[in-house]
Amino acid sequence: MAPRATLPPHTGLLAFQPLRRRHCAECRQGPLPLLVLEDGAPRCLDCADLAHLVFVPRGDTALTRRAREESGLSAVVVRFNRRKSRYERQGVLVEEAALARAEQRCLADAEARRQRRVRDARRRAAQDELFVQAFAAEIRRLFPGCPAARAQAVAAHAAERGSGRVGRSAAGRALTEGAVTSAVVASVRHLDTPYDRLLMSGVPRYEARRRIAPMVETVLRGWAVEGLGSTG
Repeated sequence: MAPRATLPPHTGLLAFQPLRRRHCAECRQGPLPLLVLEDGAPRCLDCADLAHLVFVPRGDTALTRRAREESGLSAVVVRFNRRKSRYERQGVLVEEAALARAEQRCLADAEARRQRRVRDARRRAAQDELFVQAFAAEIRRLFPGCPAARAQAVAAHAAERGSGRVGRSAAGRALTEGAVTSAVVASVRHLDTPYDRLLMSGVPRYEARRRIAPMVETVLRGWAVEGLGSTG
């Protein structure tokens, strides 16, 4: 086996996953899936008085930590990585009852995290709804002729969380006139002009915008006057 100088930092007992066939120096059983070194000689877990322990593979940090906390006797399991020329942790050996207690603690934490996620989601949804209403109200202030349902739809689209749209920008969160107007213009461009069809036909984006600019301006002028838009 490789020099012990390459072992990872640890406290307490170490068990090894051997890379080649090893037999117990005391009872001669083998090949051993796990072994303990005593005075440089391999011992099976039975001979090392560790056979009552169960293996917890690495991957769940909280479970591993709690299992070791709960266990009166434990050992870190390592395996030599030839490519990196060092030992790497593979998991721990702990008492079975300790593992059961650790699993219960982790389950309790998981439920607490789930409940917190639900609460956070509800809080964010309430915040988002308030923001959408404020955004829609600002659209109606700037464009009083814009139908109420359309203003609501534009606000909901622009302010969708995680979308990266203008409503989630700093200017959008501040309800600046420029951000609100940009959201309205984008909606008009896609829904009230042939802009999307132009793009699909291969017209470059800037050319498509140039062609539909008069149509966008016409809709915006109509919405700028109260009563000219539909109330639907």
